[in-house]
Amino acid sequence: MPGAGDEAGAAGYRPLLFSIAYGMTGSVGDAEDIVQDAFLGLTRAHQAGTAIAEPKAYLTTAVTRLGINYLSSARVRRETYVGDWLPEPIVVSADDPGPAEHAELADSLSMAFLVLLEALSPVERAVFMLREVFGYAYPDVARITGKTEVNCRKIFARARQRIADGGQVRDSPPPPARRAAGEEFARRFFEAAAGGDMDALLGMLAPDVLLLGDGGGKAQTFGRLLAGRQRVTRLLAGTLRRGRSIGVSLRLAWVNGQPGAVMYDAEGRVVNVVELDVADGRVQTIRTVANPDKLGHIGPVSDLTRLPENEN
Repeated sequence: MPGAGDEAGAAGYRPLLFSIAYGMTGSVGDAEDIVQDAFLGLTRAHQAGTAIAEPKAYLTTAVTRLGINYLSSARVRRETYVGDWLPEPIVVSADDPGPAEHAELADSLSMAFLVLLEALSPVERAVFMLREVFGYAYPDVARITGKTEVNCRKIFARARQRIADGGQVRDSPPPPARRAAGEEFARRFFEAAAGGDMDALLGMLAPDVLLLGDGGGKAQTFGRLLAGRQRVTRLLAGTLRRGRSIGVSLRLAWVNGQPGAVMYDAEGRVVNVVELDVADGRVQTIRTVANPDKLGHIGPVSDLTRLPENEN
């Protein structure tokens, strides 16, 4: 049967395809759906007798264009989102690495980077990501997006300028921390916070550290944008101390290529995910995702911080 072998071999492209789809959408579930739709398209093409010379090129193009369509329809939802929007976290832990396509996600797709991409149009985002993150040459970017090579060069330059104009230096993707060093830093950080060691915690935070929380109007978070070492220290220490008193525990994890943790309630259900942006030995930004709609792919979700429906 034509294409059967190609489809089996094409399964090896799933990590790349998922990374592209996730980079476009910021959603784990939607990225998985897009990848699945692309493979269904490949299967249907083979069943129709269409020869696919390069399955990888076919699938990459399909995923990118499906991502562009997704963003075009998601724009209105993003504009009406309650509070700060953060992408669904990709969590990788030593004892539960998750699906291979998640575990192999490029470290460059940090939360900070994905938030920056929100300023771009769907086509700008696709061109910028294919070129900047995945290193595609302009002729390939043009083929994938259906634009001319000249147009892609202009789109990329415009997208890069928009990101440079709209973001502060702190919002750029931090240099990838070494895994072991990052996890050790996170361990000391969360131990200091939970134990109320204010001096140690202050020393691990940048003076102008930022804390952002995404509850989506459905869950309590650490709060919306909070700035300053003293304020963040008091809030973190108080929140983790109260959480521990009601059975909340945390497990260190690698979150979107950065050190972080997943918090669980007394029944082992996910409460939230915390990502730490660390540079120069200090935490520059803390991002927490508590929106229950963004945590289901990690495990059963707690109702500990869920807001009543009439507060949404």
